[in-house]
Amino acid sequence: SIFSNQAGLAWLPAWAATVSGEQRFLLQEIRSVAAAAAVPTSSGTFGLQLHYFGFEAYREQKIGLAYARQLLDHFSVGAQFNYLQTRIEEYGSKGVLTFELGLQARVHPSLQLGAHLVSPARVEVAEGEPLPTILRLGFAYLPSEQLQLLAEVEKDLDFPIRFRSGIEYKLLPALALRAGIATAPALATFGIGLRLPKNLQIDLASQYHQILGWTPAFSLSYQPNSPE
Repeated sequence: SIFSNQAGLAWLPAWAATVSGEQRFLLQEIRSVAAAAAVPTSSGTFGLQLHYFGFEAYREQKIGLAYARQLLDHFSVGAQFNYLQTRIEEYGSKGVLTFELGLQARVHPSLQLGAHLVSPARVEVAEGEPLPTILRLGFAYLPSEQLQLLAEVEKDLDFPIRFRSGIEYKLLPALALRAGIATAPALATFGIGLRLPKNLQIDLASQYHQILGWTPAFSLSYQPNSPE
């Protein structure tokens, strides 16, 4: 949740941590790694996110501080303040501050709605180059304990609308199979989630672009007292 919609942090029953990474189109120069942790308290849930993208000649780094709170039994809000630094070899570096906002509503035990707004202030990382302002609206529907359906629409102010949809099926209590599609550009994704002993979970995925090829990704998560 800390990577997608901070409002989801409000539902965490215990502290959690995750590390993740991906290598876009199998190119070492556009790989990214990230780490995040969140701790629920009586005053709300607090989170920290670290993200790195690029290689020696071009690097992007982000530090994010998140907060989420459950306002009603079925409604939560979240926010994250980010410090972003971009460094280009021989040109130096620049840092900017921005923020994200999120909402989630559990309108039914089997239906959850969400909204997420990224960088609404249009902060510029260079002259005439603002950070992307992105709005996402989506839902998750659980027709059964084994099956989850997801869909999302995304609008970047500078690009056409994107649509995403996905499905997750729990083949076994500790094994989930996943697949999804996206538009603008057209992408297909495949993945598995495996729950391990000692409150660990590993997620493996790969995304396919018909011209640029595959993007493998992984994450390893830990949450004490999570159900085995």
